[in-house]
Amino acid sequence: MCYISKFESLSLQFSLCRLRTHQWCFLLFNVLLFHALLFGADFVEEYILQPTPGVYTDGTVLDVRERARKLDLSGTRGNESQYYPITNPNACLNSDLFLLTIVFSSPSNHTQRNAVRVTWANQTRVQSFAVRTLFFLGLSPSTATQETVMTESGRHGDMVQGYVNDSPHGQSEREVLALRWVVAFCPVARFVLITEDSVFVNLPALGGYLLGLRRHPEDLYLGRVMHKDTPDRDPSSPSYLAPALYPDRYLPDYCARTASVLSQDVVRKVYVASAGVRAALPADVFVGLCAWKAGVVPTHSARFSGEKHIHYNDCCYRYLFNTPGMGSEELGTVWADLGQEDGGCSLLETYYGLVACKALTYLDKLVSVPVCVYVCISLKMSLSITFQFLFQETIPYFI
Repeated sequence: MCYISKFESLSLQFSLCRLRTHQWCFLLFNVLLFHALLFGADFVEEYILQPTPGVYTDGTVLDVRERARKLDLSGTRGNESQYYPITNPNACLNSDLFLLTIVFSSPSNHTQRNAVRVTWANQTRVQSFAVRTLFFLGLSPSTATQETVMTESGRHGDMVQGYVNDSPHGQSEREVLALRWVVAFCPVARFVLITEDSVFVNLPALGGYLLGLRRHPEDLYLGRVMHKDTPDRDPSSPSYLAPALYPDRYLPDYCARTASVLSQDVVRKVYVASAGVRAALPADVFVGLCAWKAGVVPTHSARFSGEKHIHYNDCCYRYLFNTPGMGSEELGTVWADLGQEDGGCSLLETYYGLVACKALTYLDKLVSVPVCVYVCISLKMSLSITFQFLFQETIPYFI
């Protein structure tokens, strides 16, 4: 365990005032190196993955965008029951709805849905703008589970269910039905967040970001962008993508499945383009491929955590838009802790929170105890060497 006494602390402060130029440079280099290792990837991604204004010359893209502009499913609402055993047609009666959140959930995940309801989804306004959260489910092969789902829907009124099997093979079809429902029953929502029931979502932070957008919210496909991912060419795989459908070496950029935001016009464009992408793909790859066919380029934000479960820190969680891999108990614990705080975090507290949660998240990946011990020893030794170089004295450390 590393410690520094009060005397040594005062001596250290005094010594900082007497540093020579080369010592300041060495200290600055170590600080910059630490931040580069911790945040460098985020900064590079933010720079490289920014979308460029689209110039649409491809006839297919122009056709998709024009058909999306003219798309109107309001006249089909009476017949939508053929697609949805639970339609919930009155879920979007608020004409000023700012953000609609669609949470994909398995029919059997009753406990997880309840955890979401009483935590982050238990919000109806963000900065006086209306928000709404709905769960979207596929069909259950169990009659008993289906009856439970119907009862749950009647009790809470926040569920939509599509005629699609709840399986990995049905992800793309489930996505299409969810988008169709939005176009038919919720065209008033300015933005649509697509996420899962195992994800913690920071609605105030995300809503504040969307409200602060300077440009007109069109062609917005926002999330943690997956860049240069390769298509699955294994014919026996459930996510097989045939070369005839997409012959390129890399997939078009797409947003990670844990959370992504689509403006209302992009919902329509992706839905129209989906008619030409009939393949059983993972949901995020499917949406990205449809967006690409519609000429929509994803916008990257490092405040989306992607597939990584972020180690909890209250100021870190107040800054990030989401973190996945949250069970019902952890959701409740995190939400209770965040609710005890009386407001936001200062800039310094947010900085410390991001450093802490990112560092601990990386350390969590070191599942081997001997490796963790080795890393800790190495860090302490490097700190000791640094101080010896700076102050020509040894700072004691103990393990």
